[in-house]
Parts: sequence; C-alpha cells; structure tokens
Amino acid sequence: MRPFLLLTAVLACLCAAQDLPLEPGVPRPNAPGHEAERRLPNGKSQSQEILKADYAKSLKDARQLVELSQSLQGDMEKETSQVLSLGDLKKLDEIEKIAKRIRGRIRRF
Repeated sequence: MRPFLLLTAVLACLCAAQDLPLEPGVPRPNAPGHEAERRLPNGKSQSQEILKADYAKSLKDARQLVELSQSLQGDMEKETSQVLSLGDLKKLDEIEKIAKRIRGRIRRF
C-alpha cells in the first residue's frame, strides 16, 4: 500500500511540474489561460496602453487624494472642538472612494 501512495505522490508532483514555465517569467504558449498578446491598429500592445492609461488615472486620483487630505488636515487644525463637521465627513468619504479606485486599478493586473 505504501509504494502505491508514494508512486501516486511522485506522479502528482511530476504532473504539476509540467505546467511550470521553463524559464522564470516566461509563460508556456500552450498553458491554460495564455492568450496571444493583442495589438492595437497602431502596433502598440493593448495591455501596455491600458496600463499607461490606468497609471495616469491613478496619478491624477493620487493628486486629488493629497489635496483632499491637506484640506481636511487644515480644517481639523482650525477646529477647537473634537467634533468633525459634515463637510469634513464628506471629505473623508471622498478620500475613501478615491483610495478604493486606485486600489482597484492596481489589483486589476
């Protein structure tokens, strides 16, 4: 019984190893989920163009995030009470939305 289990374990490892790329970072052309890289009519890689556009959007959102954060910090420093105003709470909600947008773009790829 033990040799059978050992043989089964070795075969399972060998089967799993066949799906690994031959070189690190180079996908196998026949691997599941591997698709040919799409090109735009101008010859550029579609995925690279999407990444560039997402980067530009994330950079714009990051600038807006900094502006809102600095505005919120200034408002909080001006206040003498420990209670946030309704406008400050709206800024906090907007900060959270922007951060989630950036995180979503980054996690996409």
